[in-house]
Amino acid sequence: MSGTNQRSFGGPQQQQPQPRPGGNGRNIQSKLVLLGDQGVGKSSIAARFVNGQYTENKEATIGAAFFTLTLPVQGAQTVKFDIWDTAGQERYNSLAPMYYRGAQAAVVVYDLNNAHTFNRAMQWVRELRAQAAGNMLVVLAGNKADLAAEHRAVSSEDARAYAEDNGLIFAEVSAKTGLAIREMFTMIANKMVSRQFGDSEGSQGVRLTDKDEKKSGCKC
Repeated sequence: MSGTNQRSFGGPQQQQPQPRPGGNGRNIQSKLVLLGDQGVGKSSIAARFVNGQYTENKEATIGAAFFTLTLPVQGAQTVKFDIWDTAGQERYNSLAPMYYRGAQAAVVVYDLNNAHTFNRAMQWVRELRAQAAGNMLVVLAGNKADLAAEHRAVSSEDARAYAEDNGLIFAEVSAKTGLAIREMFTMIANKMVSRQFGDSEGSQGVRLTDKDEKKSGCKC
């Protein structure tokens, strides 16, 4: 992975991403926002993806944090993610539209060991459907899969059924171990390329096979 960067407390970018042909490849800049309740691990997911790092007892995000990473997908094609990690505290909820406005993708995160955070995730999905662009790619991501064997509170079947009923992509991940984090963002990047250039989604490998799901943990 290349082109990593992180800044905190910046304002949201308003410029719409445009395809930027370069060399023999095709490049896309895509705005992505992370939404979800406090403590579900949004910042940890971003840090694991961008820096390959995980920090225990990470401090709560204030306002929003900004990350960038350029991800190679098919051949010389790349997607440059501008990632806005929003604060989960209720007092910051009114600021969320500033960050998801104009975004091409949103990852709505819940703690799969905490049913309340799943209910909040469903509220975020309803808000995105009502307020955001209709073509936004929305991923429902259950984090902390490393604790699920003993503490799971939201079944994979229930979460997947909700995602399918609402046209969402579904994934179960672990920011702590890195389980399925890269696969999830790669899948999003492939979707972005497919949409931008009209490629066949099947040729982009957007959906993991049953064998790959078992190996990676991603229920994409």
